[in-house]
Amino acid sequence: MTRMLGLSAVSIAFLVAIYGMVAAIVAARLRMTRLAESARVAAIVTFALMTLANLAMIQGLLAHDFSIGYVAQVGSRATPVWVTIVSLWSSLEGSILFWGWVLSAYTAVAVWLHARKLGSLGVYANGVLLGIGVFFYLLMVGPANPFREVFPVPADGPGPNPLLQNHYLMAIHPPLLYLGYVGMSVPFAFAIGALLSNRLDETWLRVTRRWTMVAWVFLSLAIIAGMWWSYDVLGWGGYWAWDPVENASFLPWLTATAFLHSGMVQERRDMLRVWNQSLIISTFLLTVLGTFLTRSGVLSSVHAFGDGPIGTYFVAFIAFVLIFSLVLLTGRSAELRRVGTLDRALSRETVFLVNNLLFTLFTFTVLLGTLFPLVAEAVRGVQVSVGAPFFNRMTIPIMVALLFLVGVGPALPWRAGSVQQLKQSLLAPGIALLATLAVSLVLRVPSFWAVAAFSFAAFSLVANLQEFVSGAAARRRAHGEAPLQALVRLMRSNNRRYGGYLAHIGAIVFAIGVTASSAYRTEISVTLEPGQSAELGEFRVRFDAVDGQPEPHRFIVNAELTAFRGDRELGALSPKLNFYNNRQEPITTPAVRSRPKNDLYVDLLAFERDGSNATFRIIIEPLVLWIWVGGLIIAVGGFMSAWPSRRRPSRRRQTAAVELTEVA
Repeated sequence: MTRMLGLSAVSIAFLVAIYGMVAAIVAARLRMTRLAESARVAAIVTFALMTLANLAMIQGLLAHDFSIGYVAQVGSRATPVWVTIVSLWSSLEGSILFWGWVLSAYTAVAVWLHARKLGSLGVYANGVLLGIGVFFYLLMVGPANPFREVFPVPADGPGPNPLLQNHYLMAIHPPLLYLGYVGMSVPFAFAIGALLSNRLDETWLRVTRRWTMVAWVFLSLAIIAGMWWSYDVLGWGGYWAWDPVENASFLPWLTATAFLHSGMVQERRDMLRVWNQSLIISTFLLTVLGTFLTRSGVLSSVHAFGDGPIGTYFVAFIAFVLIFSLVLLTGRSAELRRVGTLDRALSRETVFLVNNLLFTLFTFTVLLGTLFPLVAEAVRGVQVSVGAPFFNRMTIPIMVALLFLVGVGPALPWRAGSVQQLKQSLLAPGIALLATLAVSLVLRVPSFWAVAAFSFAAFSLVANLQEFVSGAAARRRAHGEAPLQALVRLMRSNNRRYGGYLAHIGAIVFAIGVTASSAYRTEISVTLEPGQSAELGEFRVRFDAVDGQPEPHRFIVNAELTAFRGDRELGALSPKLNFYNNRQEPITTPAVRSRPKNDLYVDLLAFERDGSNATFRIIIEPLVLWIWVGGLIIAVGGFMSAWPSRRRPSRRRQTAAVELTEVA
């Protein structure tokens, strides 16, 4: 019953999405209001059907209905309930099912909010979103059918991949990633809708900016959560290894970040129209490429879902979207072009242009390093490895340059700035840069790029904080408000601007954490007997005992240690090795004592069965906590910037709103 309910819901959603896509396109072309309304209803119905299908799968997982193919693949009676629920996205077919639900939800919300207000642009956007849905629903009724029947029905299943059930972040990271990935479909749909309807003014851009910002925040949080998971689960003490699947999530983040900056240039100066369309299309294609790399089996990664039969479908879809978008963009290029010039080199738009150039170079470098091994193996039949040294050597200079621009941008006005104005704005940031540079040289910071990163981080941090201080001071003088009240009302009065500055501050804090933890990380590997201690830096770790503990779905070997700083006892540490029935090698759970200054990280590597000794990796990493804090600040700033403003719309926007109403 559950299997048939889910399969029927997916199949009907596929048919309804096809109807809605065709109806929307025909309605937009022929200006048929009732047909357009039926396409909007199709989007809502599709969401309801995909919700039903996902609930059916969750019911099947919880009821251990092993007649359902996906449940037989990832289910297990011994698996805890929370792991059983998150198994929905732990493998290929379930992840596509969940992806389809997120896409249907985005489509329904976008259609409900915008379709009637934007005339043919909104109708076309609805058709594009439903068209994307048709592809994913096709996968579910075809090669990635999660509701296929299993006979004979097994008594039990193997459970999900142990790596995906060893940490609570796996209940958070994939949904955030899907919200970020799939969210990029909405701006893509409005961009294509603008091209199809020939509505090439800033209407699509204003709608798209907020959707892009929301998806960008979710993608940022997903990347941070993935780094945290890697740090807390894989036992190597790192958080980013330039793994191909990590890169796949990073690539659309880069192009979306570039768009959020260049979009402001188009709004302010009516420039970069073709470029912004290209960035949105590229961002969407990179999300689909990331999905292909994760689910096609072409990559070997701890993050990948393994071999799947859907690679050919994704290649065909990517090729179709790319060709269709390029043809459409080329056909509208004459209408999109505007003759815009920079009034002066010293202007904020100049900084944004350089910013976009660096983000483009960054994207190309990461894409090249990610895909080159696949191309080399396909063309020449040889396996080539492109590892962290290549990415670090090529991207660190770009990241340091971007860190510098984060401070220069807020200091410059739009259109034209003067040298005198720049000197005044950058006096305090420049002093911070020089002071940090001097301290770094005195302390003999071990790397030129680390010195540059710390110095530019100080420069940009002061430059962005200065915007809050000067703005709040101006409000205090104008309204006589208390300092905190002035700051809060300043941020509420222009949340888009100050949310952006807050996101900048988060990125700077993040960069400081990454730089410090990379430059000053120290580690040792030691074998200890009970009662023996090992020292590293300011810490001493004593090994007390090792014991075993059975659980329904695994066996845990737990080491008991005590941490000290000098003669002061800090508390117990309990690194673990987790043994799962369906995995030969154990999965580690390191013990991490995190403080603002540094992390003490202890990983159990091996042990004697009689408890006579155990081998540990002990790591000290400075400022790791600030990586996660920086990520949270980025998210808060992004959501703040996306929040609808309380300011009254300008005369230009009021006029545009009247025009849109007349068109609708």
